[in-house]
Amino acid sequence: MSRRAAWGAAAIMLLSAPAEASLTLCNRTSYVIYAATAVQNTDDVAVNGWTRLVPGDCKTALAGDLKAQAYYLYARSSRAHAGPPRDWSGGTGLCVKDKDFNLHLPAGLVRCTADSYELPFAALATHHLRSWTATFRETPDFPSMGAAGRAGMERLLADIGVRNLRSGEALDAALIAFRKRMHLANGAPAEALFDALETEAMKSAVPAGYTLCNDTAKSVWAALGQKKGTAFTVRGWWTVAGGTCSRLLSNAVAGSPIYLRVEKAKGEALVSGSEMFCVTNIEFEIQERGRCAQRGLTEAGFAVTNRRGGAGFTAHVTERGLASD
Repeated sequence: MSRRAAWGAAAIMLLSAPAEASLTLCNRTSYVIYAATAVQNTDDVAVNGWTRLVPGDCKTALAGDLKAQAYYLYARSSRAHAGPPRDWSGGTGLCVKDKDFNLHLPAGLVRCTADSYELPFAALATHHLRSWTATFRETPDFPSMGAAGRAGMERLLADIGVRNLRSGEALDAALIAFRKRMHLANGAPAEALFDALETEAMKSAVPAGYTLCNDTAKSVWAALGQKKGTAFTVRGWWTVAGGTCSRLLSNAVAGSPIYLRVEKAKGEALVSGSEMFCVTNIEFEIQERGRCAQRGLTEAGFAVTNRRGGAGFTAHVTERGLASD
């Protein structure tokens, strides 16, 4: 079992069933967690995400009696948190998207589409019960959900640079100062405070993988080229709506540049460059570069990004093209 998987494998426990039949998820950690669930039936697998769980919180992920053939769960810590990401995973690969999604995958699907990627889900042994509650825990365990909530606020404050929170009084003072700075009322619910803390932490976070932020007003289409070993691969097109960010690659991208092409509607290039790859005008994955015309493909220019070789990179696209790398 991997070190990452061990964090969650010891953290899923059966609690008392809720009054109404459902799959309930509880977060007894100091991390904001995003969870995706999957329901397997005879012909397909329905995958849904993301259920956001702040520390000390429980939410219903699936309502109704748990009557399906099998259930699966994947969860990860928020990308706002500093340090290596935490996740709970297993051995069943299923497709997900970065934004909230609802996918129906044919049974036995082998490869995800260009706008999705695969993550390893864990099977949930619900023992054919109508209800099941999965609780994420840390080691050492927090004595209560309330304690987890306090620890979560402390962690997010540290993520935005607040230090020396060694006492309850110091934590309370830091939270008061943060509420004042963000114009949050003293009586604002904990959920609002977590929202503000996570939003601030995200401003300085650089998650592993490759993220494209579309700072224009309209949707754009993106394609990425990579070199793995001695072979080149190019994939596209991902659609990124105006004013949003989307993670196109989930794995660390350290060690090699990423080649990026972004187009507006009707194929007008917004980001291009001197590195040439083969593309098509529909969803594609193409091995190797060169001999495009002979293969019935179109040659297009890509810009070089992630020159510094970091594990995570965010490319910002404006109306003037690619922002400075």
